Amino acid sequence: MDKKMRQSLILIAFGIILFAAVMNLNYVILVFGNIVGMIVPILAGFIIAFVLSVPMNGFEKIIHKLFRKAKHKPGEKAARICSLLLTLMMILLVIFVTITTVVPEIMTSVKSIGVMIQEKWPQWALILKSYDIDTTPITDWMENLEFEHLFTNLVSGAGAVLDVIAGTAASTISIVVTTAISIVIMFYVLLSKKDLERQSKKILYAYLKKERADWIVSVASLVHNTYTKFLSGQCVEAVILGLLMFVAFCIFRLPYAGLVAMLTGVCAFVPYIGAFFSCGVGVLLTLIANPSQAILCFVVYQVVQFIENQFIYPHVVGNSVGLSPLWTLMAVLIGGKLFGLIGMIFFIPLVAVIYTLVREHTNKKLKEKKILIE
Repeated sequence: MDKKMRQSLILIAFGIILFAAVMNLNYVILVFGNIVGMIVPILAGFIIAFVLSVPMNGFEKIIHKLFRKAKHKPGEKAARICSLLLTLMMILLVIFVTITTVVPEIMTSVKSIGVMIQEKWPQWALILKSYDIDTTPITDWMENLEFEHLFTNLVSGAGAVLDVIAGTAASTISIVVTTAISIVIMFYVLLSKKDLERQSKKILYAYLKKERADWIVSVASLVHNTYTKFLSGQCVEAVILGLLMFVAFCIFRLPYAGLVAMLTGVCAFVPYIGAFFSCGVGVLLTLIANPSQAILCFVVYQVVQFIENQFIYPHVVGNSVGLSPLWTLMAVLIGGKLFGLIGMIFFIPLVAVIYTLVREHTNKKLKEKKILIE
């Protein structure tokens, strides 16, 4: 069979399959949904394993360093199991500290903000009245409102909502099964990542040309290294920046030090935009609590941010993904537009990978053409 005949048969077969799919669209959608349902727990397990592999690799390096001069060194499997247990203990410790310290601090701060607004509303109302703004409806509502009672209702209401959500999730077998399968897959991937890596390479080199397999392996290595550096770097920066902000706010006796520090640490995962947001919230809270300290809050926040970015971040984290500020900002904007907060965070290393591949390919083409551009 010649090449033209083969192409014609392939086109005819494709047309028949496409026509059958269109005529039975409901069945196709049902089958596609079932396939996606089977893939989701596997994909979720791999994603969780990839994220947890960052601290796990760090613990593995520490274990090997500790036993470097020992006579009886732990094997790779033992070190891997110990590092996984340490990673899970670290996650549980973070959750415990958050529940016991951060959550009560947030509740206390929110409650005090509500009481403070009620106390200072008469002063704000006088200022608004001087500009001929009618504040009578708001004033009446504020006078009849009990913020402590409202806060208690909000907390209990939030707990009731969480109970309903938890009950619904527990009663939904598919969600429980999906979560369980994802966790099991996560454990298997983390404990046998070396075997999976070796098996994947065997399949690539067995069924693809060596050049193509080498390229896929190099791209996979680039993706892994970029995301590892980014996740570890951002975690370190978040902790350091949050602690620095807490200490600075305590030194200058600015209000809501714990709340602003926690918010700063969380927002540190979103470069540029996160810093502006956390700074704005901190200044707003200070303005409500003590207007005379609002400017001081802004100055202290910016000074701490500058010190961390210029002197601490480059030495502790380094240029984690190798992107210029322009490309980083574009990655944040595009990722946020497409996938929200998750897109803002994970599009930065993705753009870094694409940027590196395009740069290498461009330099290769210029070298082939013997063109040198400084």
